[in-house]
Amino acid sequence: MYSAELEVQTKRKTIAILQEEMNKFLNLSRELAIMTDAILHDNKVGIRESSQNMIIIENDIMMLRKQITREVISIGSLMTDREDLLRTAYFIDEISGYISGISFGLSNIEPKVITLNFELELKDMVDKIIKIIHKINEMSRTLASKPENGIELAGEVQRIEMEVDKRYRELTVKVLDQITSQNLIPFKDTIEGIGGMVDKCQQASNSFTILALSI
Repeated sequence: MYSAELEVQTKRKTIAILQEEMNKFLNLSRELAIMTDAILHDNKVGIRESSQNMIIIENDIMMLRKQITREVISIGSLMTDREDLLRTAYFIDEISGYISGISFGLSNIEPKVITLNFELELKDMVDKIIKIIHKINEMSRTLASKPENGIELAGEVQRIEMEVDKRYRELTVKVLDQITSQNLIPFKDTIEGIGGMVDKCQQASNSFTILALSI
Protein backbone atom coordinates (compact mmCIF):
# COMPACT_ATOMS: atom_id res chain seq x y z
CA MET A 1 0.00 0.00 0.00
CA TYR A 2 1.30 3.43 -0.93
CA SER A 3 2.23 5.70 1.96
CA ALA A 4 2.91 9.42 1.63
CA GLU A 5 5.09 9.24 4.75
CA LEU A 6 7.12 6.42 3.21
CA GLU A 7 7.61 8.50 0.08
CA VAL A 8 8.92 11.44 2.11
CA GLN A 9 11.30 9.17 4.02
CA THR A 10 12.55 7.56 0.82
CA LYS A 11 13.07 10.94 -0.83
CA ARG A 12 15.05 12.22 2.14
CA LYS A 13 17.20 9.10 2.19
CA THR A 14 17.77 9.27 -1.55
CA ILE A 15 18.79 12.93 -1.38
CA ALA A 16 21.21 12.08 1.44
CA ILE A 17 22.78 9.40 -0.77
CA LEU A 18 22.97 11.88 -3.65
CA GLN A 19 24.81 14.29 -1.36
CA GLU A 20 27.25 11.54 -0.35
CA GLU A 21 27.74 10.70 -4.02
CA MET A 22 28.56 14.33 -4.80
CA ASN A 23 31.09 14.39 -1.95
CA LYS A 24 32.80 11.38 -3.49
CA PHE A 25 32.69 13.07 -6.85
CA LEU A 26 34.32 16.21 -5.44
CA ASN A 27 37.07 14.03 -3.96
CA LEU A 28 37.50 12.41 -7.38
CA SER A 29 38.03 15.79 -9.04
CA ARG A 30 40.59 16.74 -6.38
CA GLU A 31 42.40 13.47 -6.98
CA LEU A 32 42.50 14.35 -10.68
CA ALA A 33 44.26 17.61 -9.76
CA ILE A 34 46.77 15.66 -7.66
CA MET A 35 47.39 13.27 -10.55
CA THR A 36 47.83 16.18 -12.98
CA ASP A 37 50.51 17.66 -10.72
CA ALA A 38 52.22 14.26 -10.49
CA ILE A 39 52.16 13.93 -14.29
CA LEU A 40 53.67 17.39 -14.75
CA HIS A 41 56.51 16.41 -12.42
CA ASP A 42 56.86 12.95 -14.01
CA ASN A 43 56.18 11.45 -10.58
CA LYS A 44 55.33 7.85 -11.50
CA VAL A 45 54.71 6.81 -7.89
CA GLY A 46 52.30 9.70 -7.40
CA ILE A 47 50.54 8.90 -10.68
CA ARG A 48 50.08 5.28 -9.62
CA GLU A 49 48.78 6.22 -6.17
CA SER A 50 46.29 8.73 -7.60
CA SER A 51 45.14 6.20 -10.18
CA GLN A 52 44.46 3.64 -7.45
CA ASN A 53 42.65 6.21 -5.29
CA MET A 54 40.47 7.23 -8.25
CA ILE A 55 39.48 3.62 -8.92
CA ILE A 56 38.37 3.25 -5.29
CA ILE A 57 36.33 6.47 -5.42
CA GLU A 58 34.76 5.52 -8.77
CA ASN A 59 33.67 2.18 -7.30
CA ASP A 60 32.16 4.00 -4.30
CA ILE A 61 30.23 6.30 -6.66
CA MET A 62 28.91 3.31 -8.59
CA MET A 63 27.76 1.60 -5.39
CA LEU A 64 25.98 4.75 -4.21
CA ARG A 65 24.23 5.10 -7.57
CA LYS A 66 23.02 1.50 -7.28
CA GLN A 67 21.82 2.23 -3.75
CA ILE A 68 19.78 5.19 -5.03
CA THR A 69 18.23 2.98 -7.70
CA ARG A 70 17.23 0.38 -5.09
CA GLU A 71 15.72 3.03 -2.82
CA VAL A 72 13.64 4.58 -5.58
CA ILE A 73 12.50 1.26 -7.02
CA SER A 74 11.49 0.00 -3.57
CA ILE A 75 8.63 2.50 -3.31
CA GLY A 76 7.33 1.94 -6.82
CA SER A 77 6.18 4.16 -9.66
CA LEU A 78 3.86 6.27 -7.49
CA MET A 79 6.79 8.20 -6.03
CA THR A 80 6.90 11.75 -7.34
CA ASP A 81 10.29 12.98 -8.65
CA ARG A 82 11.28 9.35 -9.23
CA GLU A 83 12.70 9.96 -12.69
CA ASP A 84 14.40 13.22 -11.66
CA LEU A 85 16.22 11.54 -8.78
CA LEU A 86 17.40 8.67 -10.94
CA ARG A 87 18.41 10.97 -13.80
CA THR A 88 20.51 13.10 -11.46
CA ALA A 89 22.26 10.04 -10.05
CA TYR A 90 23.03 8.76 -13.55
CA PHE A 91 24.43 12.13 -14.64
CA ILE A 92 26.83 12.05 -11.69
CA ASP A 93 27.85 8.51 -12.58
CA GLU A 94 28.55 9.57 -16.18
CA ILE A 95 30.68 12.50 -15.04
CA SER A 96 32.95 10.15 -13.08
CA GLY A 97 33.48 8.23 -16.33
CA TYR A 98 34.66 11.41 -18.03
CA ILE A 99 37.16 12.07 -15.25
CA SER A 100 38.50 8.54 -15.64
CA GLY A 101 38.99 9.17 -19.36
CA ILE A 102 40.71 12.51 -18.71
CA SER A 103 43.18 10.95 -16.25
CA PHE A 104 43.92 8.15 -18.73
CA GLY A 105 44.57 10.64 -21.52
CA LEU A 106 46.87 12.77 -19.37
CA SER A 107 48.90 9.75 -18.29
CA ASN A 108 49.64 8.98 -21.96
CA ILE A 109 51.10 12.40 -22.77
CA GLU A 110 54.80 13.11 -22.40
CA PRO A 111 55.10 15.46 -19.38
CA LYS A 112 57.54 17.79 -21.15
CA VAL A 113 55.00 18.41 -23.91
CA ILE A 114 52.62 19.81 -21.30
CA THR A 115 55.14 21.71 -19.21
CA LEU A 116 56.75 23.45 -22.19
CA ASN A 117 53.59 24.85 -23.77
CA PHE A 118 50.34 24.02 -21.98
CA GLU A 119 50.92 23.82 -18.24
CA LEU A 120 49.07 27.00 -17.24
CA GLU A 121 46.08 26.31 -19.51
CA LEU A 122 45.75 22.71 -18.36
CA LYS A 123 46.00 23.59 -14.68
CA ASP A 124 43.38 26.29 -15.19
CA MET A 125 40.96 23.82 -16.77
CA VAL A 126 41.49 21.26 -14.01
CA ASP A 127 40.93 23.99 -11.41
CA LYS A 128 37.67 24.89 -13.13
CA ILE A 129 36.62 21.24 -13.03
CA ILE A 130 36.97 21.33 -9.24
CA LYS A 131 35.09 24.64 -9.06
CA ILE A 132 32.12 23.48 -11.12
CA ILE A 133 31.86 20.22 -9.20
CA HIS A 134 32.08 22.13 -5.93
CA LYS A 135 29.12 24.29 -7.04
CA ILE A 136 27.08 21.22 -7.95
CA ASN A 137 27.99 19.72 -4.58
CA GLU A 138 26.63 22.88 -2.95
CA MET A 139 23.46 22.50 -5.02
CA SER A 140 22.98 19.00 -3.63
CA ARG A 141 23.35 20.36 -0.10
CA THR A 142 20.63 22.94 -0.60
CA LEU A 143 18.03 20.27 -1.44
CA ALA A 144 17.65 19.37 2.22
CA SER A 145 17.55 22.93 3.56
CA LYS A 146 17.06 25.79 1.09
CA PRO A 147 16.21 24.45 -2.38
CA GLU A 148 15.79 27.99 -3.72
CA ASN A 149 19.53 28.59 -3.18
CA GLY A 150 20.27 25.75 -5.55
CA ILE A 151 18.63 27.69 -8.37
CA GLU A 152 21.02 30.60 -7.77
CA LEU A 153 24.01 28.23 -7.77
CA ALA A 154 22.89 26.90 -11.15
CA GLY A 155 23.74 30.30 -12.62
CA GLU A 156 27.28 30.04 -11.26
CA VAL A 157 27.63 26.55 -12.75
CA GLN A 158 26.60 27.93 -16.14
CA ARG A 159 29.13 30.75 -15.87
CA ILE A 160 31.99 28.32 -15.18
CA GLU A 161 30.80 26.04 -17.98
CA MET A 162 31.00 28.95 -20.43
CA GLU A 163 34.52 29.80 -19.23
CA VAL A 164 35.65 26.20 -19.76
CA ASP A 165 34.07 26.12 -23.22
CA LYS A 166 36.04 29.23 -24.17
CA ARG A 167 39.27 27.79 -22.78
CA TYR A 168 38.55 24.48 -24.51
CA ARG A 169 38.27 26.15 -27.91
CA GLU A 170 41.45 28.18 -27.36
CA LEU A 171 43.43 25.18 -26.17
CA THR A 172 42.19 22.99 -29.02
CA VAL A 173 43.50 25.48 -31.58
CA LYS A 174 46.83 25.73 -29.77
CA VAL A 175 47.23 21.95 -29.51
CA LEU A 176 46.48 21.39 -33.20
CA ASP A 177 48.92 24.14 -34.11
CA GLN A 178 51.83 23.10 -31.90
CA ILE A 179 51.67 19.31 -31.51
CA THR A 180 52.39 17.01 -34.43
CA SER A 181 53.78 13.97 -32.60
CA GLN A 182 52.14 10.89 -31.07
CA ASN A 183 51.03 13.15 -28.20
CA LEU A 184 48.44 14.88 -30.39
CA ILE A 185 45.66 12.28 -30.12
CA PRO A 186 45.81 11.71 -26.33
CA PHE A 187 46.10 15.47 -25.70
CA LYS A 188 43.18 16.25 -28.02
CA ASP A 189 41.14 13.44 -26.41
CA THR A 190 41.95 14.83 -22.96
CA ILE A 191 40.75 18.36 -23.62
CA GLU A 192 37.70 17.05 -25.48
CA GLY A 193 36.99 14.93 -22.39
CA ILE A 194 37.18 18.03 -20.21
CA GLY A 195 34.77 19.85 -22.50
CA GLY A 196 32.36 16.91 -22.52
CA MET A 197 32.58 16.49 -18.76
CA VAL A 198 31.73 20.13 -18.11
CA ASP A 199 28.76 19.86 -20.48
CA LYS A 200 27.59 16.86 -18.46
CA CYS A 201 28.04 18.93 -15.28
CA GLN A 202 25.68 21.49 -16.79
CA GLN A 203 23.12 18.73 -17.35
CA ALA A 204 23.54 17.58 -13.75
CA SER A 205 23.06 21.18 -12.59
CA ASN A 206 19.85 21.41 -14.62
CA SER A 207 18.67 18.17 -13.06
CA PHE A 208 19.36 19.46 -9.55
CA THR A 209 17.46 22.63 -10.44
CA ILE A 210 14.42 20.56 -11.43
CA LEU A 211 14.64 18.70 -8.13
CA ALA A 212 14.90 21.99 -6.22
CA LEU A 213 11.81 23.33 -7.96
CA SER A 214 9.82 20.22 -7.04
CA ILE A 215 10.71 20.15 -3.34
